[in-house]
Order: sequence, then C-alpha cells, then structure tokens
Amino acid sequence: MHLTIDNMDIVQIADSGQCFRWTVEGDGACSIVAMDRYLRIRQNGNDFDIDCGEDEWKDIWSSYLDMDTDYEKVGKLIEGSDDDYLKEAYRHGQGIRILRQDLWESLISFIISQNNNIKRIRGSIEAICAKAALPVDGGIHTGKYRFPKAGEIDRDFFNDRSLGLGYRDTYLADMYEYAALNPDFPGRLKEMDNEGAFKELKSFKGIGDKVANCVCLFGLHQIDAFPIDTHIKQIINKYYPGGFDFERYKGYAGIIQQYMFNYKLNSARG
Repeated sequence: MHLTIDNMDIVQIADSGQCFRWTVEGDGACSIVAMDRYLRIRQNGNDFDIDCGEDEWKDIWSSYLDMDTDYEKVGKLIEGSDDDYLKEAYRHGQGIRILRQDLWESLISFIISQNNNIKRIRGSIEAICAKAALPVDGGIHTGKYRFPKAGEIDRDFFNDRSLGLGYRDTYLADMYEYAALNPDFPGRLKEMDNEGAFKELKSFKGIGDKVANCVCLFGLHQIDAFPIDTHIKQIINKYYPGGFDFERYKGYAGIIQQYMFNYKLNSARG
C-alpha cells in the first residue's frame, strides 16, 4: 500500500537505538521484524510504499509506527523555544518516532543493551531468534524469525556462548524463568504508571536506571520517561548546566531524548 506520512524517516528510526531488528537496505528501503511479523517499507520523501494490506496496517503497523502522536506539535513546541541546541537536534532528527514495540522484546533487548554497543546488541538478538527458530506469522519469509516469548525457551537456552551475551546470560535466563512462572507479569507492567513500572523493573537483578527507563519509554510507551546514558549526560552537562526544562516538554520528554541522542551520535560520526 502507498501512504503519505509526515515526520517519519525510516533510516533515522533504524539508527535511533530504540529498535534492533530494523535493517536499512540499499534502495531506500528498510526491512523490519517486529510484532511477530515481517514488514518492508520503502521511502521517498514523505511517500511510503509499505508491503502489507490495509487490514494489517490498521491492526498492527499504524499503532506500531505511532501514527496517533502529533509529532508536528512537538516540533512547534521546540521551534517556539529559545533552546538553540534542541532546535538543531530536532531539525536533524525530526523523522524519529517512538515506536509502540512489543513489551517483552523491548525488555529483553534492553537487558542485553547494558554496557554494550548497537552492533553487538543486534548480533545477540539475531542469534537468539535464529536459535529459537520460530517463524514470523505468515511463514513465507525464509530466514525471518520472530522473537521468542516467555515459556518458549528455557534457561538452559542461554548457556550457549555463541549468543554473545556474556554476563547478561544469567539475567536473561532469570527473566525468562520468572515470566514463564508469572504470565501476568507483562500485563501488570502495562497497568502501572511510570513511577510504578520503573520501580518494578528495577527490582530485577540486571536492570538499573537506564535500562528501566528505556523499557518504560520504548516498551511501555511512557513518553515522559527520559533514559540517561553517557551521551545524554554529556549533553545535559554541556548545554543545560542549570538543569533541563522538563516541565516545558511534559508529556514529550522521551521524544526530546531521542532528538538529542540522535544528534549527539550523528555529530560524533561527522
């Protein structure tokens, strides 16, 4: 199907650090394995060719790509400020959206992410999916495997050193075991506010402030969550020594974080 969408750039989203199974291809396209399915999107400006039917778009991908959030409103809020750094960050990353990802996949992915780099995170996630070998829904995409849910693999699964998990293997084994014994766990998290979910997540070994905030933002879509890693800490120390104005951007802090993070990474690469 063909759609015109403002404020969306598939390359910026793929490189944003919030999703690890987006693959940018050489023809302006991106392949995505998410929500137990496979999707291919091709972009030309604001025009998108999306390889799915209208029903699948409405049922799955429209929500996943966060079509209901007014990103234009966020941009106007930034442009109306006197924050030159944030304006520049927005102009360089205004195609980023906060995806509405599967909570379980997001939780496991960000446990893997601690003290890690994006290339290794992606490698470990793909290795887990390949080893579990659970085909995406539809089953027609050879070699495309969905993310294993709790109860589908046991803790011994993580004894495999080739997964590249290092010390994180125990954290993942414990989390899979806990969720298999407590199947209401993801549902309980979804019912909590940001403070409650953050506290609950931090009660698990291997989940600190950054990972908990990432899960709240990217897995629970709690847009006021504001993960702070080394890059964000450097930005705040340099450009906001008196503190960042969270009140002005209340309800959008996580989106602001992504604009900052993207700009910092791309500035470093440049």
